[in-house]
Amino acid sequence: MEEKKITGHTRLLGLLGSPVAHSISPLMHNESFKMLDLDYVYLCFDVGEDNLETVFNGLKLMNVKGFNCTMPLKNKIVEYLDELSPAASMIGAVNTVVNENGKFIGHNTDGVGYMRSVKDAGYDIIGKNMTLLGAGGAASSIFVQAALDGVKNINVFSIRDRYFERAENMVKMVNENTDCHATLFELGDDKVLAESIAASDILTNATSVGMAPNIDNCIISNPDMLRPELIVSDVIYNPAETKLLRMAKEKGCSTFNGMYMLLYQGAKAFEIWTGKEMPVEHIKKMFF
Repeated sequence: MEEKKITGHTRLLGLLGSPVAHSISPLMHNESFKMLDLDYVYLCFDVGEDNLETVFNGLKLMNVKGFNCTMPLKNKIVEYLDELSPAASMIGAVNTVVNENGKFIGHNTDGVGYMRSVKDAGYDIIGKNMTLLGAGGAASSIFVQAALDGVKNINVFSIRDRYFERAENMVKMVNENTDCHATLFELGDDKVLAESIAASDILTNATSVGMAPNIDNCIISNPDMLRPELIVSDVIYNPAETKLLRMAKEKGCSTFNGMYMLLYQGAKAFEIWTGKEMPVEHIKKMFF
């Protein structure tokens, strides 16, 4: 296939966050643009919370088509957007922004991506029990989507940080608006965590604990909390096998990482920006 050329008409898309140098999003989006002959380019920009407003205003002035947000920006970006999709509003976090005629609208595709990745890995968790670690942007989107899709019980564990009060409100909202029974616990009490994991079908780490470069960190301190029947997933994909997943494998658990969540959340973002379906089977063969 002929190499795609950047022209004066090429629209800019990208990823904002820190760190972002490890991301494979540019590979899968740019390959998809080439496959479908779409005149876009996707780049990564290392942006922290302190300079997000300046960067966002610059992107808006440049009339970019849109962008993704990753840690630590998924919550803060909400402050600057013109509008939120219903899902993003419910979650309180955004990972995809699209410019619609000068109006910057926030979406959240993480939850859809995660639930599709569970199915892709060969598991059915509908009507079952989940222990979810984290209450930030990715965790919130997984929590809401899992509840909407029909996961029966979800125990959310979070440190008491700036997201804790929002997590309390979200648990209340899920309990009032879905058939899922949700409970929020403070992360740190290993006895309560062990009891939750023992009653769960799936344990999901939706925090950044264990992500490169801090690959020796693990959110679970005691491997005896894990058992062979448990599915253990991690939203992290760099490293491909976190300390948590390695520990889980040693205990005989089924495991999967965040690679397909990345693929499927990206596929939904691609559709929002371009109106086209990402050629996911081709992208899988190329990069996953």
